[in-house]
Amino acid sequence: MGLYSTHIFPRILDWTLSDEAVAAQRRAALAPLTGHVLEVGFGTGLNLPCYPETVTELTTIDSVRMLPDRLAKRIAEAHMPIEMFLMDASERLPFADHSFDGVVTTFTLCSIEDVTSALAEVHRVLRAGGQFVFLEHGRSDDPRVAKWQDRFNPIQRILACGCNLNRRIDGLIRGSGFEIVKLERYLMPDVPRIFAETYRGLATPTAGFGQ
Repeated sequence: MGLYSTHIFPRILDWTLSDEAVAAQRRAALAPLTGHVLEVGFGTGLNLPCYPETVTELTTIDSVRMLPDRLAKRIAEAHMPIEMFLMDASERLPFADHSFDGVVTTFTLCSIEDVTSALAEVHRVLRAGGQFVFLEHGRSDDPRVAKWQDRFNPIQRILACGCNLNRRIDGLIRGSGFEIVKLERYLMPDVPRIFAETYRGLATPTAGFGQ
C-alpha cells in the first residue's frame, strides 16, 4: 500500500461521498433493512448514520482500514453493535450459510476484483427471503456515455485504486442468483455523466442457486 492509496485516496473518497445528496441516497437504499446486516466494503463508515433503527446488529468486511480515527468516531456514534472483519470480499466469508437478514453494498461492486465470487458469497450468507440492498455507480444505458466509460476506465482504475466505471451492476446481480425486486436508475446530481450513472435497488436470493 503506497502513500496515495493509504492516505490520499481514502480522504478523496470520504470527501466526495459524504455530502448530503449522497447521504439521502444511502438512507433511501438502507431503509428496508432489519435485524442482523452484513456490509460488504465498509470504507470510512459513511453508511453508519444512515441505517434505520430496525438494524439491530452490523457485521462489516473490507480489505483495508481506511482513516481509522474517522472510522472509530463514526462507530462510536452508531446505534447498533458492530463487528469488523479485515478481508477480501471475494474470499470465502467466515460465516455460516444463511447467517444474515440483510446484506449491503454501497459504491463497492465497482472495485472488487472478483466481483462474481463476492456476489456468490453474498448469496450464500443471506437467509432465504433476506434483502440485498445496493447503491452503486456503473455502466450507462446510453451507448455514447458507455463508450466514454470504456475509454476512461483504465485511467479510473489507477486514479481510484481499482474502481471500474463500466460494470453493469444489475446484470452482475441477476447473474449471481438474485431476483431484483426494485431497481432505480438515475444520475447522481452535480457529477460528470461517466461517473454519475447510479443503480439503487433491492434483490432477494433465488432458491437453489449454486447448488
